[in-house]
Amino acid sequence: MKPGISSHSLHYAKSLSTNLLCEVWSKRSLTHIGHSHFIPSAQYFNGYTVPRIPERLSPLQSGMSENPAGLTLDPEIHYSRQVRLPQVGEQGQRRLLASRALIVGMGGLGSPAAMYLAAAGVGHLVISDYDRVEPSNLQRQIAHRAADIGEPKAFSARATLEALNPDVRVVALDWQLDEAELEDEVRAADVVLDCSDNFPTRFALNKASVRTSTPLVVGAAIRMEGQLSTFVPAREDSPCYRCLYTGGGEMAETCSQEGVLAPLVGVIGTLQAVEAIKVLLGIGEILCGRLLLFDATELEWRTLRLRKNPTCRMCGKEASAHD
Repeated sequence: MKPGISSHSLHYAKSLSTNLLCEVWSKRSLTHIGHSHFIPSAQYFNGYTVPRIPERLSPLQSGMSENPAGLTLDPEIHYSRQVRLPQVGEQGQRRLLASRALIVGMGGLGSPAAMYLAAAGVGHLVISDYDRVEPSNLQRQIAHRAADIGEPKAFSARATLEALNPDVRVVALDWQLDEAELEDEVRAADVVLDCSDNFPTRFALNKASVRTSTPLVVGAAIRMEGQLSTFVPAREDSPCYRCLYTGGGEMAETCSQEGVLAPLVGVIGTLQAVEAIKVLLGIGEILCGRLLLFDATELEWRTLRLRKNPTCRMCGKEASAHD
């Protein structure tokens, strides 16, 4: 392998004059330049079954629908660029339309994550947030507008998502879910995105994810730093969030205390949407067993191996079902 080529990178971009030409390199091309380490997708999805594709799409998913403004959305046009991808195709697009995603937290991370999932055609989005829009949110929480100040974030975000893609069903939950309600929502989802900003919510989501064997995509961002990982409980070798943070008194830093760069949350939230789509389609290399770290100051990425903790109180061999 040549120096400077990551063992997991499959995509490269190069600049030509003032235009950016994004060129996807095939396995043959990468082998030609000395890149020889390829990991089959099956290794990353072992034990997890992607959502079933219905034989026939519902009228909402198969035809043209009208939004409140009287405009129409033609699925063949709307998703045409995505369907052209060999990793997606028509079958993959139907799978997305038949999928359900739960997004907890409609702030800086949840806004871009939800918007891209809606635009990509994930057919059923459940968004959960019990806060209201505040002026300080508008610096980074792009699902909300100045006119939404004082409104529940769940309702404000729902209006944005429905305007973006009227073919997507959006359910807004504007109250704090109790443990039973959260577990029911996680169980009903094909993938869960943790876009929250506090440890109690993260631990509760992780617990529900492990109990229901639902894939969980976790993102975090503060100051000029971000991180991302994906947990797949159906895989025997998958760690869980408790393997990373034990819950032994971690100090919860907040953006209000430490600050955060506006585009940083967009980067991490968008990557959460990418991971969620890959999980739903069963494609590519997901971040199961890996922690992706982003330093916006130096514009550097690092990947750390994250192994399952055999003594983890949540997913270990002696984990308590009531923990």
